[in-house]
Amino acid sequence: MVVLHYTAMADAQGAADWLCAPRAQVSAHYVIARDGAVMRLVPEHLRAWHAGAGAWGGCTDVNSASIGIELDNDGTSPFSAPLMDALEGLLGDILTRHGIPRKGVIGHSDLAPGRKIDPGPRFDWRRLARRGLSIWPEGAAAGAAPDPARFAADLARFGMTAEVDAETRLAAFRARFRPGATGPLAPEDMGLAADLAARWPVDPPPVSG
Repeated sequence: MVVLHYTAMADAQGAADWLCAPRAQVSAHYVIARDGAVMRLVPEHLRAWHAGAGAWGGCTDVNSASIGIELDNDGTSPFSAPLMDALEGLLGDILTRHGIPRKGVIGHSDLAPGRKIDPGPRFDWRRLARRGLSIWPEGAAAGAAPDPARFAADLARFGMTAEVDAETRLAAFRARFRPGATGPLAPEDMGLAADLAARWPVDPPPVSG
């Protein structure tokens, strides 16, 4: 897998310094600056401590099964064009070299909903999907009637298996696939979740804890 984060710090160098500080007890393989500069902090074959507690599919040790990329962004601003261009180049290279399918590119909030919210609703997942570097669901304008159990099952089949309450799960799903949506579970959510489950079911995890 590849897990995308935002730094929520003043600049990329400050983020890199923190990620390299032993007292931080956190690390990532790459940091991409707003100007598109790419900093490699941890070799890809080594484990980095970027994911923390959470799960994707049956994998509960995501650090051991993923490459972490930190994006220089405060969490509320649009992601810069140079940063996105650099991310596309890096992702394309990583996916090709490691044979990672595009469905394996996820956000921190996907594996740790509620505990983490990055890369957040300002991140352009649809752009990555158009480039073949992630996925984007297609759902009927009005899917099935709201059914929380079915919604949770469809998202679990897609990979969102962290144990959280229904409200937290819905918020994490919408942050990625329906940014700006509010209110209770809707037919539109049901349709998109069903499409994710049908077209991109998670594979058995390579590592589990």
